[in-house]
Amino acid sequence: MKKYSLLFFLFCFTISSYSQKKYSDHYYKRYELFKNTPDTENEVIFLGNSITEGGDWKVLFPKVNAVNRGISGDVTDGILNRLDEVLSSKPKKIFLLIGTNDLARGKSVDYVLNNTKLILQKIKTDSKNTKIYLQSVLPYNPNVGTKFSGHKSKQQDVLVLNKKLKKLSKKLNVKYVNLHKKFKNKQGELREELTYDGLHLSENGYVNWQKVIERIVYKR
Repeated sequence: MKKYSLLFFLFCFTISSYSQKKYSDHYYKRYELFKNTPDTENEVIFLGNSITEGGDWKVLFPKVNAVNRGISGDVTDGILNRLDEVLSSKPKKIFLLIGTNDLARGKSVDYVLNNTKLILQKIKTDSKNTKIYLQSVLPYNPNVGTKFSGHKSKQQDVLVLNKKLKKLSKKLNVKYVNLHKKFKNKQGELREELTYDGLHLSENGYVNWQKVIERIVYKR
């Protein structure tokens, strides 16, 4: 009887632990890696989801201490959940790009906006000397690739969100970086030469990103 009771307890504990897992395995593996990586001085942190994770920031910006804190699939509350680790080094600069996955999963523009506000406020409170750069959400291209229809259907939401993010950045005295403008074509879609699937960036996409922000990355 005791044996069965123990097995039942272990089963319930396993189910409970699984149900409490809010994010992906990849999220927790990356987060654990970040927590076990020593802090360094004058970090320039690139913070976001897969679009940020895919950038080789140390190669793109070799003259600064570039640090990749992107996690594929991440959302605004995922950033909030791990922000203490990001701020532990008191980074010199943070380039934030987040929100596309929230929209694709049915979250409202205001939900993303409110969480972004909390992120920015926490950075300003906990790391007062960190310069913050809030980057606009990128456009999509529905004509490239067959995946990510959930994202690609949110083109108009992105436009609305970016307008609100710009206003928020002004209100909080945070630098706003309009990536959307530099990545879109005449139809307002992500330029084909900058993507390989209509959502994520190709090598050309990262080179374009580098050119857009190079001046402010290197600015003292």
